[in-house]
Amino acid sequence: MDNKDKKTPVLSTLCHIIKDDCYLMMHRVKKENDINKDKWIGVGGKFEYGESPEECLLREVKEETGLTLLNYKFRGIVTFCYGEDVVEYMHLFDADEFEGELTDCDEGELVWVPIKDVCNLPIWEGDKIFFKLLAENADFFSLKLVYDTDDTLKEAVVY
Repeated sequence: MDNKDKKTPVLSTLCHIIKDDCYLMMHRVKKENDINKDKWIGVGGKFEYGESPEECLLREVKEETGLTLLNYKFRGIVTFCYGEDVVEYMHLFDADEFEGELTDCDEGELVWVPIKDVCNLPIWEGDKIFFKLLAENADFFSLKLVYDTDDTLKEAVVY
């Protein structure tokens, strides 16, 4: 197989901003053809060419929320595999200090959700695993999640 036949993985950030025992969650209801359609996720997005994970994090959070992060922690890498065509390496962060005013997002509705209620929302099944690791204040981790195209989690491995 030559290089042009290989698929290119996506590099992204995902951040869970914490305030008053709540996570800032995005209900993905505004974009068509969205792999996350109708699910609740943190905020973040794809790297621009040459960005570090931290630069991408700060830019994406500002673009999606209007907030500027002042204190954040790189918690882990999530390898997200969906069907045969999607591989995404998500750089997972949490943040507990920020400034600015929350703004509307063109990708979804932003809502402060009590941390204890997040796993009751329509989220990816594998997200429950990293939320558990975040709650346990686990050391930096690597998590691989493999889904079929019916959104069924087929494999989950924590390294």
